[in-house]
Amino acid sequence: MLNELESLSGNIGRLIQISERHNQARAALEAQLEQMRTDFANVQAELVQMRQERDALQNERDSLSAKIDDAQVRLNAILEKLPRGKSAQHADADNQLDLLDAESTAHEHEHAHAEMNGEHHHGEKA
Repeated sequence: MLNELESLSGNIGRLIQISERHNQARAALEAQLEQMRTDFANVQAELVQMRQERDALQNERDSLSAKIDDAQVRLNAILEKLPRGKSAQHADADNQLDLLDAESTAHEHEHAHAEMNGEHHHGEKA
């Protein structure tokens, strides 16, 4: 009978240890679950914010696209008012000649300014 009581006492001790380990594991799992719930709530809030930012960017994109379309329509209207044909080609050629003339005039002014200051580079780059 004494052996049975000692065996029973040993078994009860082991059951208490097992129960304590299970309780500790359960508490750790509950803490982990609570952390995951917190992380999940944070991710959901972040997702809502990202969706709002995405919607704002889409609205901005749509607004800019509408402005571009409007500008294109106005540009096309302006282009249609411009003269066409040979007169437009002559005007382009005259404009190009004006640009070339302006560049050569600017180069001559630079050269004259350098000579007045006594600077002679003779093809050397300063």
